Amino acid sequence: MAGNTAAKIRPLRSTDRSEWEALWTGYLEFYGTSVTPEVYEATFKRLLGTDAQDYNCLIAEMDGKPVGLAHYLFHRHCWRIENVCYLQDLYAAPEARGLGVGRKLIEAVYAAADAAGAAQVYWTTEEDNHVGRRLYDRIGQVTKFIKYQRPA
Repeated sequence: MAGNTAAKIRPLRSTDRSEWEALWTGYLEFYGTSVTPEVYEATFKRLLGTDAQDYNCLIAEMDGKPVGLAHYLFHRHCWRIENVCYLQDLYAAPEARGLGVGRKLIEAVYAAADAAGAAQVYWTTEEDNHVGRRLYDRIGQVTKFIKYQRPA
């Protein structure tokens, strides 16, 4: 990317709809999935919502253009008094990869968790996401937990 390549992180704005959708579509395609238009609409509204159960969204910008996103949620945890933070979606557009966007987004989620008094930030990724895991191994700590879910 030309110009100043330092990513700036900011909250999602209501005017970001088309850029956010393009980024989230790229994220979903990376994981080989898709969602309906109704899910896009509901998710965008929730990201801008004020309910404590709503997700939050941070946008990474370079040269004024959105190039990355992070969706995260605070929730209760049975092993702690304070909330924890789940980082559900993290994505950098292909042209912004290797420029520190993912690291800056994770660090911004860490800062949001600290500000909210959340004791922990956690996320999951696919085992073969080798590029992402190189960053995660530097900025996080892998656990021995394995994720299971109800079959579809």
